[in-house]
Amino acid sequence: MPTGSATVGKITPQHFQCAEPLTLQNGAVLPAYELVYETYGTLNDNKSNALLICHALSGHHHAAGVHSDDDPKPGWWDACIGPGKAMDTNRFFVVSLNNLGGCHGSTGPRSINPDTGKIYGPDFPNVVVRDWVRSQAALADHLGIETFAAVVGGSLGGMQALQWAIDYPQRVGACVAIASAAKLSAQNIAFNEIARQAIGSDQDFAEGRYADEGINPDRGLGLARMIGHVTYLSDDGMGTKFGREIKSGDFDEGDEVEFQVESYLNYQGQAFTRYFDANTYLLMTKALDHFDPARDTDGDLVEAFRSATCKFLILSFSSDWRFSAQRSQEIVDALVKAKKNVASAVIESEHGHDSFLLPIERYTAALGTFLNRCLDERSGTLS
Repeated sequence: MPTGSATVGKITPQHFQCAEPLTLQNGAVLPAYELVYETYGTLNDNKSNALLICHALSGHHHAAGVHSDDDPKPGWWDACIGPGKAMDTNRFFVVSLNNLGGCHGSTGPRSINPDTGKIYGPDFPNVVVRDWVRSQAALADHLGIETFAAVVGGSLGGMQALQWAIDYPQRVGACVAIASAAKLSAQNIAFNEIARQAIGSDQDFAEGRYADEGINPDRGLGLARMIGHVTYLSDDGMGTKFGREIKSGDFDEGDEVEFQVESYLNYQGQAFTRYFDANTYLLMTKALDHFDPARDTDGDLVEAFRSATCKFLILSFSSDWRFSAQRSQEIVDALVKAKKNVASAVIESEHGHDSFLLPIERYTAALGTFLNRCLDERSGTLS
């Protein structure tokens, strides 16, 4: 499957204003909400070629293309979305949104609480993956899409794709979960808690009301990003990219030495504080921790998948230790026992968890071939 430089071009975000109340899993009610989304490609006449993209922890609606000449940064999954790419916009109508609780335009902690007239901040209710899926279904209704050809996501996005298959079996033709898991391991939960503690211990966190005080927990949020980011990479990948190269200083002269990897992580942490919200980070990591579709079936993942009717593609990466291939295999084993149609592959890569964002040839070929076959079957063109 080609992964060339073709792009979807300039994209303008769109806004969905839902006036219908949304009752969350915890019982809280959002009287109304807004979702920011982007679309790429053209919806066909019978609306059978739509793909839904579900984003990961720090993701958002801008998955492909660019916003303007002044803002030329491509979308986070631009390597896989576009003409001739794995998610081929010559064939598919791709929908990508910023989830509830996000900080890129959708209703979240930075939004105004209609009950107080002030920023929600820490008062924004906790949301879980099932809440996101319900709001995404409302967006699909708004767009006139009854059934998605596939719901696709990596990491936390893959969890959303799995939840779609369980909760809306008649509205999903295929589920693609990449570098994901049916539930987090204790180690993963521990990393998330360390990151949350880093944010909460910042003196500028102000119990989550930093926006009201005109401050921001930059140090804590930056540390949280550094903790997370280093776990998304692999030892081999970091060794290849950075080794023990020095950014500044001199060992022999006794100067303070900064390694290239230190400089890189410091930059990533500082950059993150300029566009991400600390309360959103807390919310997203808790949603990760709480995801477990088998909780509704007394811990039986096989039974959790009984309602699903779609095809599944489960992909993982050899060097991903945060969401290891073993976690994906647990999903595959449960789907096989539930007698579901499932394909899977472990892709060789040295780039760790972040591999799902990259144009790795075997990965994009597997993804593109699966999606195109699904669309051909839906349109009756597969011989």
